[in-house]
Amino acid sequence: MNDVLKYIGKRLTEFVVSILCLAFVIFSLLYLAPGDPARSLVGTKKATPELLAAIRDAYGLDDPFFVQFGHWVQGALHFDFGTSIRTGAPVIDYVAPHAQVTFELVFIALVLSVILGILFGVISAKGRGKLRDDVILNVSLVGTSAPSFAIGLFVLYVFALKFGWFPIYGIGEGFADRLWHLALPAACLTFAVSALLIKITRSALLPEIEKDYTTFMRARAIPARAITAAQVRNASAPILTSAGLVLANLLGGTVLVESVFSIPGLGNLLASAVTFHDVPVVQFIALMLAFIVCLASAVVDILAYVIDPTSRRRRTLHSRVSIDDNNNPPGPRLHEADQNTTEDYVS
Repeated sequence: MNDVLKYIGKRLTEFVVSILCLAFVIFSLLYLAPGDPARSLVGTKKATPELLAAIRDAYGLDDPFFVQFGHWVQGALHFDFGTSIRTGAPVIDYVAPHAQVTFELVFIALVLSVILGILFGVISAKGRGKLRDDVILNVSLVGTSAPSFAIGLFVLYVFALKFGWFPIYGIGEGFADRLWHLALPAACLTFAVSALLIKITRSALLPEIEKDYTTFMRARAIPARAITAAQVRNASAPILTSAGLVLANLLGGTVLVESVFSIPGLGNLLASAVTFHDVPVVQFIALMLAFIVCLASAVVDILAYVIDPTSRRRRTLHSRVSIDDNNNPPGPRLHEADQNTTEDYVS
């Protein structure tokens, strides 16, 4: 239990450090942009000397860089990210409706991707060398190779324009209509992400099928479903760890998919904010997406450490061996741990 708490504390510390570093980089984008930051904050308005002076005073642009960064972080801790240059509204209020659309799309695609990716990954691994394995691998190869926007254009032409089964653009009104509008974009994201999960699940499961505990369970006439569940549980560490990468791919893919289907989400908002030099909005969206990806990565790492007994045992053994000296050789400890391996696998 102490090892688990130590690892959680360590991982959360790494998460906080990562967010601070990313916040520093994101805030620095305002100063890396060419030209006067005050003129960028003016946007499309006429930049008079009086207006530029008022903006510099309001945003503290004449202060040292680290002082400005400290003020921005302090505001962020109080959920104050400034006002949008384009609309004059608070950034959070302006971004919230667009973020809701994107999160709905990402949630649907994530759930479908996890279910289909793990399911077909298990089917492929269990049928290694058979026709179903070849078919699943070839389809997943197409999914990982084809860009999401190209898949979006294809399904948009076939299922929306040719057959008229789905709406061509927009988000719709009401739960059912909204879900119907998001069906094709979610399918495009699911196809690409589930293909990646299929490959990861298959690669993680194949070694488990060949291990001794699998033979031991089969010799005891344990049902096939129980054996598969044990194998998936023991292969869960790389599958869970890949969830952070999957979420990053989903958030990145939505930018192009939303443009293809004309969905008013964060993708279109980010593109228009960059076009109109709406720096506070760009900074907030970038920091929010970075926060979500880093948090998801930390959570799945902790879950993988807690769920997978072999991973936790390896980490514990590594830490013990690293502090051993010549008077306390690590050999007996490793041997004792190996004796409990089968028990951990089937527990």
